[in-house]
Amino acid sequence: MSNEDSQQFLYCLRPTRLEMLTEGPTEQERLTVNEHFEYLQRLNEAGTVRFAGRTTDQGPRTLGIVVLETQDEVTAQRLMAEDPAVRDGVMTASLQPFRIALPRE
Repeated sequence: MSNEDSQQFLYCLRPTRLEMLTEGPTEQERLTVNEHFEYLQRLNEAGTVRFAGRTTDQGPRTLGIVVLETQDEVTAQRLMAEDPAVRDGVMTASLQPFRIALPRE
């Protein structure tokens, strides 16, 4: 996809159960988070994920972000909804249009 044809979107993730971070994940949460990471790795390898990461605090302000480069918002919304952590309710997510202003080359 050429840069002229693509758009960037940010989705923000928050754990549904904060205790997953403070007390540890359940077995199902652990499996889902592993699947979530593998999903993002595949999208990164395909060039769809520009970057992804999370804050390092364990409190109520903790969040993760994923910046996608897709052809349109519908595609970005679908990719976010298919994220295993979102799909399985381990994390909530919201999508916003985004633009990287200072990319690191």
